[in-house]
Amino acid sequence: MTYCVAIRLDSGLVFLSDSRTNAGVDQVSTFRKMTVFENPGDRMMVLMSAGNLSISQSVRQMLGHPSATGGRSIWTASSMDEAAQIVGEAVRAVYERDARSLREFGIDFNVSLILGGQINGERCRLFQIYSAGNFIEAQNEASYFQIGEAKYGKPIIDRVITPATSLDEAAKCALISMDSTLKSNVSVGLPLDLLIYEKDSLAVTRFVTIDEKNQYFRMIRDTWGQQLKRVFENIDDPVWNAAPDAQVNVLSTTAVRNQPVRIPPPQSVANTDAHPAPLQTLAQQNRSRQQH
Repeated sequence: MTYCVAIRLDSGLVFLSDSRTNAGVDQVSTFRKMTVFENPGDRMMVLMSAGNLSISQSVRQMLGHPSATGGRSIWTASSMDEAAQIVGEAVRAVYERDARSLREFGIDFNVSLILGGQINGERCRLFQIYSAGNFIEAQNEASYFQIGEAKYGKPIIDRVITPATSLDEAAKCALISMDSTLKSNVSVGLPLDLLIYEKDSLAVTRFVTIDEKNQYFRMIRDTWGQQLKRVFENIDDPVWNAAPDAQVNVLSTTAVRNQPVRIPPPQSVANTDAHPAPLQTLAQQNRSRQQH
């Protein structure tokens, strides 16, 4: 498993990937998931991968040999759309060559790719490419892509990122997204590759490999957890069984009787003298615990 995220902004692109490969709890290793295709002044493209490692390696190798992709090359593609088509063709070529053999060994053909960058004369563009070789492009309404173990890092991006977000703010957000994923899933791991691309530069602007000693990422890990806890503690507790005219932090009111779905006990064990205890407020529950 892995986690990669790429964000398209008005000011450029942000790419972040981990490097964990995992074939079981005792088969953990490191393989970098980010590959750069750079011809300064002409084009800069980044390819990130998740899924079966042998498939993604085969795709990258094919991209280096135009004969394997019908004579077309990402080095000569006239647009990012054409470059995405070429990557998709490489995925389909690997499928035609290897999918049947993989299936015979019970292995699914599983690969996900993100391609982003800029070719001279075009704007920055970002694509997600699927196992079938088809792809979609990021738009202002959905300006980022994730592949791999995406669910843990998605909420912070959804709440923070807009096309107008600065590159540094987006890089910070991506690192927090990665930290949330690292915290919740051991199949994602350090070191990380972070690449920042400023639009129209047509070359890598900033790049860093982040390990457990990186000062900024250590600060992110410590500060984010502390700030989350502080915000959580500052949110008021809910009010149960509030008066009908109450307006603050009301979770339930005496005017509306809510009941759970109950399975009645058999007559042979039913306690006919007992009735469900009334719901208590959190404050009443806390006082009861303190008394006992």
